[in-house]
Amino acid sequence: MTGTATLLSLTGYLCSRLTREARREYSPFRLWRDLSLLTAAAALAVYLWGCFHLLFLVDHELAERCERQRPAGTPTLVGLRSDFVPLRVVCEASNGRDYSIVIPGYLNPTVAFLLLLALTCALTSVVLRHRQRATARIKGEPVQP
Repeated sequence: MTGTATLLSLTGYLCSRLTREARREYSPFRLWRDLSLLTAAAALAVYLWGCFHLLFLVDHELAERCERQRPAGTPTLVGLRSDFVPLRVVCEASNGRDYSIVIPGYLNPTVAFLLLLALTCALTSVVLRHRQRATARIKGEPVQP
């Protein structure tokens, strides 16, 4: 539920940045900051999609997936558990060895890529902001907040 509230808040903030007044105030560091927030919101949306996907699957569907993806030589399935980072279902075999299935398979790589992109955008924003402040100090201009 917290993830959903965070996603809605980020979406509301990003939509507020599309107003005419907000667009006039755009500078390179603000653009990169908002791109960072946008990619973080996208990563959160994809992750929540996976959580909802996992939430609505019933146990027999998960057991069937575990059986279909069981490695050769692995004995019978005795249990299931869910992990949230990375998002997956862990299938427990009777010999004590576990194997995992990802629900769905594209989810974790997509979240990782979007979070890496968000971090890159955030770092770019920080560097541009630092350069802007340094230039303003050299010129003796007031520094914008």
